[in-house]
Amino acid sequence: MSDLRVSIRAATTADLEGLVALLAVLFSIEQDFIADKGRQRQGLALMLANERGRVLVAEADGRVVGMCSGQLLVSTAEGGLSLLVEDVVVDKEWRGHGIGRLLMAALSDWASQHQVSRLQLLADRNNLPALAFYQGLGWQTTELICLRRYHR
Repeated sequence: MSDLRVSIRAATTADLEGLVALLAVLFSIEQDFIADKGRQRQGLALMLANERGRVLVAEADGRVVGMCSGQLLVSTAEGGLSLLVEDVVVDKEWRGHGIGRLLMAALSDWASQHQVSRLQLLADRNNLPALAFYQGLGWQTTELICLRRYHR
C-alpha cells in the first residue's frame, strides 16, 4: 500500500468499472442486495447523469479504492432538501485508514452546498463495523424501518 495519498473527487464514466467492482464488495456484505454488474453499471450511469445526485470516489495509487453516493430528496418533515446516502464502501485492503470518513465528509460538504438539512442512509443491521463507523461520525439510529416492494 502507498503512503496513503488519497484524493476524493467526483466520479466520472471512466470510473464505472472500478465502481461496479466496489459495489460487488458492498453487496457481498449486505443481505438485501445481489451483485449484478449490468444492473449496477446501469444504475451508476444514471447516477452520474443525475444533477440531483453525486457519486464520489476515493482514488489512490491511480485506482478507485472507495466510493459513496447520495441523492437529493424533498423532505416534508424538514420543509426542504434531505440527502439519501447510498453505496458507502471502501476496498478491503484500504479500510481503517480514514478513507470512509473522507468520503462522507466530502458528501456532507456537497450536501451543505445544496442547503440540505438532513442526511439519511440505510445500513444492514448485521454489518456491525459499518454501524460503528456511522455512529463514530455522529449518525443516530431512528425508530423508522425500511420497507420495500418491487414494481415492474
